[in-house]
Amino acid sequence: MRVQLAVPLKVQGLSQSGERFTVQTQSHTVSLHGASLLLENDVLLGEILRIENEISGETIEGKVVAIRRSRDGKTYVGVEFTASATNFWHIVFPASGAKPLRRPLGSRVAAVLS
Repeated sequence: MRVQLAVPLKVQGLSQSGERFTVQTQSHTVSLHGASLLLENDVLLGEILRIENEISGETIEGKVVAIRRSRDGKTYVGVEFTASATNFWHIVFPASGAKPLRRPLGSRVAAVLS
C-alpha cells in the first residue's frame, strides 16, 4: 500500500552521462518496499540509488523501477528497496486490503441541502 508522504531525502547516484550526483529532494509517495521520489536528475532504469532519510539519518539502497514525467514538467522516480527495510519511513502502514477511512457524509449533505 502506498501513502502520500513528503520526507526530506538526500539521494546519491550516477547521471546518464556517468557523473556522480548528490541532491536533496523529498518523497512523493512511500510504501514499505520503496517510494516515488521527486528527482530532477536523469537516471536509468535499473540504476541503484543511495537514499538517506534526513529525519532519521538512515540510508538504504533503492533500484530505479519507474521514471514518470508529469504534465507540469516534474519527474518522479519509482524506487524499490534492494534489501528488506525494517521500516525506513518510520510509519505504520495500513493492513493489506484495508479500506480508507472516510467521514460520514450524511450531516454535510443534509446541511448543504437545507
